[in-house]
Amino acid sequence: MTGSPPRVWVGGDLVDPHAPSISALDHAVTVGDAVFETAKIDRGRPFALSRHHARLERSAAGLGLPPVDLTVIAKGIDAVLAGEPIDFGRLRYSVTGGVGPLGSDRGGANLTYIVLAAPQPRPPVSGRLTVVPWTRNERSAVAGLKTTSYAENVVALARAKEVGATEAVFGNTRGELCECTGSNIFVVVDGEVLTPHVDSGLLPGITRELVLEWASDAGVPIREVSLPLDVLATADEVFITSSTKDVLPIHAVDGRDLPVGPVTAGLRDLFRERAEQDLDP
Repeated sequence: MTGSPPRVWVGGDLVDPHAPSISALDHAVTVGDAVFETAKIDRGRPFALSRHHARLERSAAGLGLPPVDLTVIAKGIDAVLAGEPIDFGRLRYSVTGGVGPLGSDRGGANLTYIVLAAPQPRPPVSGRLTVVPWTRNERSAVAGLKTTSYAENVVALARAKEVGATEAVFGNTRGELCECTGSNIFVVVDGEVLTPHVDSGLLPGITRELVLEWASDAGVPIREVSLPLDVLATADEVFITSSTKDVLPIHAVDGRDLPVGPVTAGLRDLFRERAEQDLDP
């Protein structure tokens, strides 16, 4: 079903994915005033929805939106997942500020709910990273929130694709390792798994959260810590995590080749095993 069109539900109804379905005055369109979540669909079933819902509520509160109605989102998810199962794909649901002024002020309109589902190829065996010259602002008003204001990510990911990379890596304004455009990053140094602390300005991913928990449960040395951006030049192993990539080993960072080492391989297998056991961990 990889070539199938997205399934789109807006405000209570399934709609034509290529037809207009929200107002041109919606604040998501005019100023990017919206939050969203992306969950993995595997063999027709969404993964870790409770954690995604909780993060959506945190993002909405952080953006100053009214409380999100999760029962509305659940109806949309049921609608887009009905019918022929999607073998592997992406479930994305968004909540916008609704119709508002053309500027940044909100007009007090009702929230707009959008749910989409689409098949996509399964992730590759490993990937390549490139470090981009732009920075994450760890002091941003929206640091740590999953908003639809993704223009920086679009530009950075396009740069990555131009040089044959899977993902782009951002540092922050302090010169620390932060995150990728849609993934979190981990390094292995002397057998210990390290990932940037949330105060670096990153978006705490759901897969990142599960890796931290499950690795700790399995006795793997793992911790969040401030890391210099140049740790990528010396780390023994590197991997990234995201909802649709799970644990993805990295075989190169810019001009430096890396092994898919035993720690990364073990965590990849551990994640697969634990995810198979529980769809909503």
